[in-house]
Amino acid sequence: MISLSYIQDGTEVVPTEESVEKTLSIIELIGSGGTAGMIIIAILFVLLFVALYIYFERLFAIKAASKIDSNFMNQIKDHVSNGKTDSAQILCAQVNTPVSRLINKGISRIGKPLEDINTAIENAGRLEIYGLEKNVSILATISGVAPMIGFLGTVVGMILAIFELANAGGTIQMDVLASGLYTAMTTTVAGLIVGIIAYMAYNHLVVKTDKVVYQMEANSLEFLDHLNEPI
Repeated sequence: MISLSYIQDGTEVVPTEESVEKTLSIIELIGSGGTAGMIIIAILFVLLFVALYIYFERLFAIKAASKIDSNFMNQIKDHVSNGKTDSAQILCAQVNTPVSRLINKGISRIGKPLEDINTAIENAGRLEIYGLEKNVSILATISGVAPMIGFLGTVVGMILAIFELANAGGTIQMDVLASGLYTAMTTTVAGLIVGIIAYMAYNHLVVKTDKVVYQMEANSLEFLDHLNEPI
């Protein structure tokens, strides 16, 4: 911004420049990256949306799977001890959690060798774990792919910047050069942000899933120990 300064008699003096602080919003920063940068940012935004959707969907599902009454196994053991297997299966159906479904599978095999019951519970447990881990691997993929897509934007931006320098004919236009550099930097940052979020979400879900798996194993062993007790 240029302003004119005057002395007291109105004579014009040398014009002076006032410094203006330049600000850049996130929207302007993304737009400054050009078409290539905006396409890559759009792809990263889609990956972020998918990662967040999978995370919250799995988080709520795992939380629901981990909820079980602390008195559940005591009721199951009472029903089994009294020979009321039908009542035990009804209770398992009402609770409807991975633990209750494993116990229900074991109850349905009562009367067969203990090894067969254990095998049936283990097979049912694998299916339950597979259900808990549904789509979680996509988060791991996004956590690795997103930074790579961001680096791809970096390479594209640098190529654009070098291309403009080569065609400048000895005259460097800073605004054109800046467009390529914006593409390089914004896509890198966006890719790293999406990758970090997806990586943290994946690890959090893995920890939550491991807790449910431990819960299933503990209750299954408790059920098998009860069947192995002498009458």
